[in-house]
Amino acid sequence: MNATPVEILDTLLGYLGFVAEVKEEQNDGNTTLQILTNETDRLIGRREEVMDDLQYLVNRILASQNPPGSRIIVDVQHYRSMRDDALVAKVRQLASAVRASGRPMQTAPLNSYDRRIVHNAFKDDPELTTWSPPDDARVKRITIRKRPVLRSDSPA
Repeated sequence: MNATPVEILDTLLGYLGFVAEVKEEQNDGNTTLQILTNETDRLIGRREEVMDDLQYLVNRILASQNPPGSRIIVDVQHYRSMRDDALVAKVRQLASAVRASGRPMQTAPLNSYDRRIVHNAFKDDPELTTWSPPDDARVKRITIRKRPVLRSDSPA
């Protein structure tokens, strides 16, 4: 019998001694498990490491039950979604400076999750494009620059 993502996370939290309620939400085709508790700081961790570790464990358990499974996002009291919104707002300010000056600019170093958020924020932007280096570093900067102008050299 395969456990649901909510049951898996609820069991993990119980073994760790947390009193919490877990709710499943669907956002943009992604499943988010929202943890509602009075111990938010302990469940988020110093640099979100506890929340990230819980997400990793839930996804590994789900993958072992029926691979390949869809990825689950674990959030505590909407902390991750608020942080994502703040990141997008900060990067949009940087993008405004790129639009005004025309010069490429870089973000602060970002982990892979944050880079994905930034790339998705600009994927449909007609003026700007994002780029990150193809190396294997865990933390990288993203360069935001204007899209090259496509010229039509063929005679009309």
